[in-house]
Amino acid sequence: MAGEATDARLLDEVESKAAAYEIECKNCTQGCLRALQEVFRIGSALTFKAATAMPGIALRGETCGAVVGGLMAIGLVWGREDPADMDSYMRSVSQGRKFCRWFEKEFGSVMCRDIVRQRFGKELNLANPDDVKEFLRMDGYRHCSCVPGKVARRVGEMILESNEKPA
Repeated sequence: MAGEATDARLLDEVESKAAAYEIECKNCTQGCLRALQEVFRIGSALTFKAATAMPGIALRGETCGAVVGGLMAIGLVWGREDPADMDSYMRSVSQGRKFCRWFEKEFGSVMCRDIVRQRFGKELNLANPDDVKEFLRMDGYRHCSCVPGKVARRVGEMILESNEKPA
């Protein structure tokens, strides 16, 4: 029972941090990843830095940055260090696919443009300065913050459910 309470607190913490960091960083990938890094002690400052251009895949409206942040955390936990380690590679891919299926079920798509359209009722190109102004006017980062929050929580659940603990 104490372990379940501890796990619930960790999951609440990682979810709330990811949402807050999305607003602070103005970057869903970094917000999600930073929370997972802090709570589960994975990755490094360089891992965080590597996530900089990832939202929507360089703001192209492609894969949601929260998905990328979640996948980066999955790679940090289950990924391989040795290119010949196919077992770790396949375990990481399997966890990544499981996560992506959950995300699609939760949000309807892994594509940033689809999620933005769903959340704001219109198409916004976040690389276009006029659309960015509109996104900011609509308090976009706050409105989107639940996405990296839910992602961090789900990846946290996967970590806690696993027999493997982050290195």
